[in-house]
Amino acid sequence: MKTKTRKKVKYSDEPLELRAVKDFLPPPEKLALKDKTVKVTISLSQSSVEFFKKQARDRQVPYQAMIRKVLDLYSKNYG
Repeated sequence: MKTKTRKKVKYSDEPLELRAVKDFLPPPEKLALKDKTVKVTISLSQSSVEFFKKQARDRQVPYQAMIRKVLDLYSKNYG
């Protein structure tokens, strides 16, 4: 069986342009509130879904409600 060889990453000393972004999202425990909803189909990264499932399990709420709240807050902030 052949193994893939990875190319080594080369870093440079170029200056970075950074800007602070205001943190407008609440902590996970404040993401589970009831609202009128519309069903949609969406593909999310596995790591994001695992994060929300763990947070929801710890708080005994549906993980979809937490994801919905993040999207609501984002759209309200930029809408």
